[in-house]
Amino acid sequence: MGLVWVISLAGCASPTDAPNLALDPQDSLQMRGWVPDRLRGQILLSPVTGGRATGSWWGSKLSNAALQEAIEESLRATGMLALRPASGGFSMEAQLVDLEQPVFGLNTKVALTMAYTVVDKRSGTVVYQRRLRSIYVAEFTAAMVDPNERLRLATEGALRSNINLMLRDLIALALN
Repeated sequence: MGLVWVISLAGCASPTDAPNLALDPQDSLQMRGWVPDRLRGQILLSPVTGGRATGSWWGSKLSNAALQEAIEESLRATGMLALRPASGGFSMEAQLVDLEQPVFGLNTKVALTMAYTVVDKRSGTVVYQRRLRSIYVAEFTAAMVDPNERLRLATEGALRSNINLMLRDLIALALN
């Protein structure tokens, strides 16, 4: 009976929760004060690519829609998202390049790589282009009974960390 319970847990993947993928309110509020005027309300996000929907057997994945929502919400929360398509001076492309997830583990470590490109719409010049890799570990105590929940938490944490790195890069560069 115990083996059946463990097997049934292993087969129930938890989809990521889009609101938990975006920057947390404290980080976005802190960054908002540092955003240069040149970036305020200036970034348009193109459709995000590279994601995959969560299946029932293969663990928590990140869909394109969830990635799009997380990055847009993070840009909005920091004041960088263009509110109207005609008003944005920069376009951003984002692609999920790699998602490394363990099959099983007590402390679940997920590594995620995103590729970001920001282009000045007026000149067509690439002003920012980077592949960022982030790692997040969901400790066993975060979800002791459910390894799928730990995987979901680690996946969400890895993306949040990745978005945080990208936004800090943009602020630091100030797109001069």
